Amino acid sequence: MSMMSTEAQELISLEGERKTQRNLTHSRIRWVMLGLLMLFGLVGGRLVQLGYANTDTDFSGEERDLITATRPAILDRNGLEMALDIRVPSLYAEPRRIIDVEEAVEKLTGVLPELDPEWLRKRLTGDQGFVWVARELTPLQKEKIFRLGIPGLDFRTESKRYYPASNEASHLLGTVNRDNQGISGFEMHLDNEDVALLQDLGLARDRTLEPVRMSVDLRVQHALTDELADSLVRYQATAAAGVIMNVKTGEVVAMASLPDFNPNEPATALEPYEGRKGARINRITAGTFELGSIFKTITLAAAIDSGVVKLTDSFDARFPVRFGRFSINDFHGKHTILTVPEIYKYSSNIGTIKIMQAFGAENYRSFLTRLGFDDPLTVELPETTRSNIPKKFSEVGAATASFGAGLATTPMHMVAALGALVNGGHYVPPTLYPRTEAEARALSRPVVSEATSAKTRYLLRLNALEGSGSRANKIAKGYRMGGKTGTAEKVIDGRYSKEKNLAIFASAFPLDAPQYAMVIMVDEAVAENERSGRTAGWNAGEMSGRVVQRIAPMLGILPDFDTNIDLALVPMELR
Repeated sequence: MSMMSTEAQELISLEGERKTQRNLTHSRIRWVMLGLLMLFGLVGGRLVQLGYANTDTDFSGEERDLITATRPAILDRNGLEMALDIRVPSLYAEPRRIIDVEEAVEKLTGVLPELDPEWLRKRLTGDQGFVWVARELTPLQKEKIFRLGIPGLDFRTESKRYYPASNEASHLLGTVNRDNQGISGFEMHLDNEDVALLQDLGLARDRTLEPVRMSVDLRVQHALTDELADSLVRYQATAAAGVIMNVKTGEVVAMASLPDFNPNEPATALEPYEGRKGARINRITAGTFELGSIFKTITLAAAIDSGVVKLTDSFDARFPVRFGRFSINDFHGKHTILTVPEIYKYSSNIGTIKIMQAFGAENYRSFLTRLGFDDPLTVELPETTRSNIPKKFSEVGAATASFGAGLATTPMHMVAALGALVNGGHYVPPTLYPRTEAEARALSRPVVSEATSAKTRYLLRLNALEGSGSRANKIAKGYRMGGKTGTAEKVIDGRYSKEKNLAIFASAFPLDAPQYAMVIMVDEAVAENERSGRTAGWNAGEMSGRVVQRIAPMLGILPDFDTNIDLALVPMELR
């Protein structure tokens, strides 16, 4: 062995180094392959995880952004909350993780009996990653479901709109859908402004938006709604509505229409009322009505402002006004020659027609346009409609329109017009936002002179002291209100009904320093008792008096029984 050559030893050594090198290389390759396998495994696992992950596009086609969107709180003019967002739990399921569908159905319907078992069974069966089961639950319901311990169920927190005053301002506020989007009323107006844009941009999620303040006074709103509800019982009326507006600013401080609905339960807006579908509309802005004799205020103001007719003028009201084979008479005819104030006080159709005829039918029609009756309502509600007034009056049409028949308008148009006639003669568009007098003046337009406005205030007060508004004035004594009644026969099957009427009272207070105008309607009222009637003075009039008696102190108006105040309203030519 010792005889092995040096060359042989070198060959053996080289072969050993090569073998060691190959082993090292193989080892490195195995480690690299193992690393790659681990890497691919991690990536593959993540891909599988992502593949099974819920993308939240599977819940009834709705978008997560909209579901979690918030809305600004709505406050009344004094800062009281009228609408706000609250956080509520909603239940969803991952059907692919439900182990025992029958057990889940049985347990869930035990907590949520309103769920249909068959619907729920289908809902929980399948391979979906997300389905809604029940939304807007109470905390107690959430706790009970949580204790069931059913795998595949979980909760998501959503924003829910809450209206603390419930029905009281429903037609003003409107409501929202389950995705917190406005679908009616002021809520829908906000979406049309900028709330919907903020939600679309994702800027309305999980953050507090600046509250929006309305012109409404929630205290006054409560008093008005309460009196309207009382009228449904007291006069067995089918509906009632009212609106109160600041005549200097155009701010609507209260507006209600009954029957109403609960905005916390939006579906109630569509429910029939006493078997009548569509009864829960907003009658103040979305309904048009023949408002009857309250239009005599418009006719007389128009004629007086033209200078053609003076308060000292007289008109022959002894005989009906004839148009061919038709004749128009007075409801309570005096059959004598009447002065202009007497025509107003006695609500003479004959005298009003003759005043309109002296003014001119075309001039009268133009005055209605000047007073805004042809304009669309600009108030911040989507539920509005236009008045229905013939573009051109026939001879008979002008005659009937002078006392409020044959033309239909919204109560909101009327309260804005009345406001212009008593505030010094400036038409101010109504609004649901707070507005200063300076801002209102910039938006206003003159429609009658200050002198005409003063004479209109006198006529309104005269009617409250001596005419059909006296019942209202007795109740609101001391607050210097004045107004005009209107009792319009309703059109039933194309004919005027002698049995059913719409009673209206249009008023303003305090007339020595006019601040508020109001229109109250009572639909199909019956006499309260054997001694009362069913014309407007007995219901809409008395109700207006009760409203003023309640709200005037809230609005900072003090009673004053000094008779010199009324004397000061009498124009110089009548003293």
